[in-house]
Formats: sequence, C-alpha cells, structure tokens
Amino acid sequence: MRAAFFRTLTELAGQHPQILLMTGDLGYMAIEPFADAFPERFFNAGVAEQNMVGMATGLAEAGYIPFTYSIGTFASLRPFEFFRNGAILHQLPVRVAGVGGGFEYGSAGLTHFGLEDVGVLRTQPGLTLVAPADHQQARTALLQTWNQPGPVYYRLGKDDRSVVPGLDGRFELGRAQMVRDGSDVLLLAMGSIAGEAVRAAELLEKDGVQATVIVVASLTPAPHADLARALSGFPVALTVEAHYLVGGLGSLVSEVAAGLGVSCRVIRCGVQGSDDGRTGSQEFLHRQHGLSAEALAATALRALGRKRA
Repeated sequence: MRAAFFRTLTELAGQHPQILLMTGDLGYMAIEPFADAFPERFFNAGVAEQNMVGMATGLAEAGYIPFTYSIGTFASLRPFEFFRNGAILHQLPVRVAGVGGGFEYGSAGLTHFGLEDVGVLRTQPGLTLVAPADHQQARTALLQTWNQPGPVYYRLGKDDRSVVPGLDGRFELGRAQMVRDGSDVLLLAMGSIAGEAVRAAELLEKDGVQATVIVVASLTPAPHADLARALSGFPVALTVEAHYLVGGLGSLVSEVAAGLGVSCRVIRCGVQGSDDGRTGSQEFLHRQHGLSAEALAATALRALGRKRA
C-alpha cells in the first residue's frame, strides 16, 4: 500500500504546496513519484530518524505539512521522544508514515519487526493513528486525514496488489468497516492482516460457522460506537493483529468491552511474549504465532466449542 500512499500524496502535493516529504534514507521504488515531481520539497534526512522528526516539527511550526517516512519500528520508536515533545504536545501537523507493520520485514530480523508501534503511540492524546488494511483503503485514509490539524501516524503495509474483499477502499475516522456479515462469531482485524481474517471466515463457513469480519483502521480516534454495537451481538470476538497483545487492537477492544460490561468474550490473537529469535517470511511468522487463516479458524472453533466438520 506504500506505492498507493505516495501516488496519492503526490496528487495532493500538486494542489497544496505546503506538503513536504522526508525519508530516513529508504523507500526507493515507492517515493520516486513525489521526489521527481517536487524535488524542492523532498528531503533525505539519512539514517537519523530523530533528526528527521525534529526537522519536521520545525517545518510544521513554520506552516508546512511534513510527511516523514521510514520502516515502522524506526519511524515510531527511535524518534518517539521527539515526536511526543514536539508535534504531539504542541499539536503540530507532522505526519509519520511507518511501513512494514508486523512481520513484513520478517527476513530482516527482530529489529525490523513492527510489533509495538500502535501500543506505544496509542498512549498519546491528540495523535491520530491510522492502520489501513489494503492499498485502496490507504488512499482513502490519506485523502481524509492529510490536513488533520494535529499529528498523524500511518501504519502502512508493503503489499500494493492484494485487497480485502468487501472493503472497497472505505475509510472514515472514528468508524470501523464491516466486510463480511455472519451471526456466530466476530473477527476484528487491524492492518494488512485483515486478509487472513477474511480467509479464516471463509474456512469457518465450511464448518458451518458464520463470521462477521470488521476492519478497524482508525485506532485513534477509536470507533467506540461501532465496536460497542458489534460486541453486543456476539458471544465470542477474536481480535486479529500482527502486533504484541499489549496495547494494540486487542487492548482497545477489551477496554471497550469492559467499559460496556458486555458478555462477549474477547480473545486476542496476536504476538505473545518476547520473540524466540526466529526470522523468515511473513507467512511463516504468521503461522508461528497463530495468525494464519487456518490458525484463526481453529481458535474460533475452540472458543465456540465446535469441531471441524
């Protein structure tokens, strides 16, 4: 979805000269449309994410809308204090785009796994946090949020081909999007792993279980009303995220469920505990952490007390 994000950003920059783009010395094969069209508004800050966010803060205070770009873990964690003390505390329009949430950089090793960015940033008041599920939704989300008055964090995936069936690019801040309707179990998914949730629902259908699948791309502001409505209609809900269990979508949904006092049982499907050092493809790591479609379907069946047909 990063290519769609930068194509859309280039379109916006053609209409709004205050938009700038900064990279931490990566993104090639994706950022060229912007860099070629607006070389005077494109800056390579080098492998210095803290400096990049600091520069972006100054530019935002001067009236620009700077977008910074790096791998998710480096975009969110290395400059966290700079982002917090600058753009967030002063409510400046700095946009941080982190690519490769979850295990998308799985073969690069543990330092490149984006497993805590949402949990860290969701603590910050006044920060808009968006995690699109596919490239079509990434475009819509950018069009709707590029001119937010305060800071924004975009959790982007690398896949620019796959789409989540039934999503059709829909996005609205503070809302969630239903992509599949069923009456037996609820699957709530964040980010590009939503595709696995849909495939899990398809597998469950073969076992006579009808699953509702909802994409939660707006983490802050959170879709409290949509989540409350959905949770009240099911005995079991699974949250699906390529993220640690603490702080991400599972935590958000559990907070909503606890606040409402609903009887829906929330099962968090994510990365548990510290990593064991294994690397590999995204698909391999999803299987290892129970996040493949097959594993999610099996978890749902166990929670419902049902067996494979």
